[in-house]
Amino acid sequence: MKKIVLVTDAWAPQVNGVVRVQDAHLKALKARGYEVTVIEPGQFRTVALPFYPEIRLALFPRRRIARVLAEEKPDAVHLMTEGPLGWAARAVCRKQGIPFTTWYHTHLQLYVNVRLRGLLHPLNALLRRFHSAAVRTMVSTASLKRELESLGVTRVVIVPLGVDTELFTRNPAPPLPPLPKPVFVYFSRLDPEKSPEEFLRLDLPGTKLVIGDSADRPRLEQEYGGKNTFVGFKRGQELVDWLSLGDVFVFPSRTETFGLVVVEALACGLPVAAHRVMGPRDIITEGKDGYLGEDLKEAALKCLELSPADCRATALRYSWDASADAFIKNLVPIQ
Repeated sequence: MKKIVLVTDAWAPQVNGVVRVQDAHLKALKARGYEVTVIEPGQFRTVALPFYPEIRLALFPRRRIARVLAEEKPDAVHLMTEGPLGWAARAVCRKQGIPFTTWYHTHLQLYVNVRLRGLLHPLNALLRRFHSAAVRTMVSTASLKRELESLGVTRVVIVPLGVDTELFTRNPAPPLPPLPKPVFVYFSRLDPEKSPEEFLRLDLPGTKLVIGDSADRPRLEQEYGGKNTFVGFKRGQELVDWLSLGDVFVFPSRTETFGLVVVEALACGLPVAAHRVMGPRDIITEGKDGYLGEDLKEAALKCLELSPADCRATALRYSWDASADAFIKNLVPIQ
């Protein structure tokens, strides 16, 4: 099995965990000699998703998807997302009798419920229908597997995620102006489902550093800029340099399935203060690499006592090579 078609509604220039997972897996798959054809929104006419203008939704993609599958004759088909491309590919595969796998990455229904109340149960039903047609549905943690199974999704398998520990390594002398210590870092999108305002309202000593962006940033910076240092979205070594100024990573989100930013922060030696919810509770060992609880100020201050080396050791357990191996193992060959 060497030819894979990957269908995704999440693609650059989007900035999110799904895109980062895809980038890491594509790199690992190509290094192993796999030929991967990606079907993504940039290949179609699109419209912007309401509330998330950076996310483009493909229009009428089914015919082109069918043509790509016919031309490529892949050994396996994998659907990364439950957007228009994912649903169109699902319909094509079912019509043609092509087995496929899916991945449940994001609590999309919780994201929508933050902005539009009353849609949680209908969206859960829709997601169950989408994934129940797959031969296997991949998830990142055991707790997420249990949650999906409780919603009625069967044939769920675990594919752990990873972190690039060569990139995410603390820089002892970042080329940036020093900030008053201690430095508490928020590092994520500034969208409501990530609960950035909970961090922005915290009364903490030193500096509160905000790394991230969204359409809400101008309003948040105007309202909270006096007590928080906003630097916008960063990537690559520049991101690592900003994280290297930090002492604690504060993660207020309650809607995660994993939270790649948690292991990226740990890899840079930052202990994590977060709520006791899916994602952080699957990664953090309290008293060693972070603290969990409802009071994020208390958790953040306690994190100042923890060892950066212990945080780094936790991150080293998460390998993209192991993740790619599990992904390959759980693909379903087309006979």
